[in-house]
Amino acid sequence: MSRAGAIQGIQVLDLSRVLAGPFCTQMLADHGAEVIKVESPSGDETRRWGPPFVDEAGTMSAYYQGLNRSKANIALDLRVQRARDVLYDLIARADVVVENFKAGTMERWGLGYESRLAEEFPRLVYCRITGYGVDGPLGGLPGYDALLQAYGGLMSVNGEADGGPLRVGVPIVDITAAHQAFAGVLLALLERTVSGHGQLVDVTLFDAVLSLMHPHSAIHLQSGEIPRRTGAAHPTVAPYQVFRTASGGCLFVAAASDAHFTALADVLGIPHLSQDPRFLRNRDRIVNLPSLRTELEPAFLTWEAEDLAEALAARGVPAGPVHNVARALSAPHTRHRSMVVGDGGYRSIGVPIKLGRSAPTPPRAPASTGADTVRVLAELGYNADELTRLRRSGALGPAGAQAD
Repeated sequence: MSRAGAIQGIQVLDLSRVLAGPFCTQMLADHGAEVIKVESPSGDETRRWGPPFVDEAGTMSAYYQGLNRSKANIALDLRVQRARDVLYDLIARADVVVENFKAGTMERWGLGYESRLAEEFPRLVYCRITGYGVDGPLGGLPGYDALLQAYGGLMSVNGEADGGPLRVGVPIVDITAAHQAFAGVLLALLERTVSGHGQLVDVTLFDAVLSLMHPHSAIHLQSGEIPRRTGAAHPTVAPYQVFRTASGGCLFVAAASDAHFTALADVLGIPHLSQDPRFLRNRDRIVNLPSLRTELEPAFLTWEAEDLAEALAARGVPAGPVHNVARALSAPHTRHRSMVVGDGGYRSIGVPIKLGRSAPTPPRAPASTGADTVRVLAELGYNADELTRLRRSGALGPAGAQAD
């Protein structure tokens, strides 16, 4: 197995902040790309999104740390023209630029992709992540994960049937957009090997949330029905939900076929249920779901969650205990899959995409703001006098803020 990473040699300029862009570029770094993250001298605001913090000064939160490993870090105050000149030099050497500025920002700086960069750097892959895109009725508006969960319909189908709309407990829209940006960049790089040209990768949180809405979107487009909240239950498969077990535990059961249901009823000691006309087929069980729950719930309460999960697995029925985050991250299979990685005191989620020959690169702990400014600019050809002039101009932020 190679240790190089599948995209070793690809140069990525990360101009993004908060979540979707940084997560995308972290994934690119995990697979071997050289990523340079540009931050304002005050740093990405998520550095201060804590506690918890990983340093006593409160300059790096756990939130930031989880999205920015294995990147070089330079500080540029892009309000200053000299900093934008440096940015242009960084773009000139990049294969990929990822940015999530407010729509129109790069154009205002004279560095718009369509208006300049595409012509001057025809091989450049330019990934733009925005809330709604740059045009259309909502073009240019800022996007926030929870706002898009609301606007895109996701909140309307999340939560208990008798409760109100509920935000998904993780920033799922941003995370989805990050994965779509990652895939889009790789698609554009692949196409470049044929055409010789880069292109725009246009990712929006709006598109991301709508892409998440299956099967609710498919149901509505086919039937015209407006999907409703079903809690942990599935809208078209039963039983496919959480059940309480003994000692206060919970078990999720995904009996997605009639055979699964027959085996479930047998393990629970109520085999007659699989022959009950109300529950013979999945469509019957969906129509009679309240009655099905009434029949099943007492049987679940006679089992411990772990024991029942094991018994059901032996019969081929998908089921698993409802873990908290600590138990999920410490599970033996989490270790087996290398899904928690570290570098010294740094620990974070591992790389979910495993390749047969190309291993991910070993993680490096996220750098402090501007930690690599001097080294990166020296590699670009800036000499000591030019670095001094950049400092004096304010392009690198307050004097003394840069480290090597």
